[in-house]
Amino acid sequence: MNSFLGKRREKERISSNIVRLINARYMLHRIHFIILLLILSPLFTHPGNEPEEKGKTIRPADPVPSNKPNPSIFIMDKGEKPVPRMIHFMLQFNQSLDTAYLSKLLRTYISECKMEGVNHDIAVCQMCLETGFLRFNGSVSKFQNNFCGLGATDAYSAGDWFGSMEEGVRAHIQHLKAYASTDPLQTEPVDKRFRHVHRGTVFTLYDLTGRWATDPKYGEKLELLLRKLYEK
Repeated sequence: MNSFLGKRREKERISSNIVRLINARYMLHRIHFIILLLILSPLFTHPGNEPEEKGKTIRPADPVPSNKPNPSIFIMDKGEKPVPRMIHFMLQFNQSLDTAYLSKLLRTYISECKMEGVNHDIAVCQMCLETGFLRFNGSVSKFQNNFCGLGATDAYSAGDWFGSMEEGVRAHIQHLKAYASTDPLQTEPVDKRFRHVHRGTVFTLYDLTGRWATDPKYGEKLELLLRKLYEK
């Protein structure tokens, strides 16, 4: 009996030692794995995910170059589009336009805007919006040389008249400058409403909403045309 019990205890002791040995080997393998991982981890670090060093300024990545146009929405700014591009743009919306007259009109816009520091891209888009791409289907007629609806406060008022195309364009640019700047005019005043404007209260084309026109989406319509002008 004692012999039997002795053999049984011996087997239990051996089994227990085997379990301890297996656990020890398992833990040893885990320790080796962790050490190896710590040694090799720098090799697997993804570029740009390195830990930030103390006192080192991390420069943000350079922006990816984009071919998408980014027109300025500021009125007192430099326009970018040349006459040929603007002619093509306007003909897309009104194919009956006379290109010779259109070329002269757009060159006048660029010239007047340059003298007053006004963004000619915005001025031309506003002219397109106000005249329906020179269709003049509203209360203002083409004979008035009024390209921006000056004085046409409702559907029944014809608005101001100007003696020439050049004078009408100048009045338009002067009125934009009246809103967008407090600087003096560089050209002879022709805008009769210039002195009635609260100067320097408009910065972007969105600010014209509620001032130049009562249409709550006036600025949005202008920007839509501006972006179409910049489309290739």
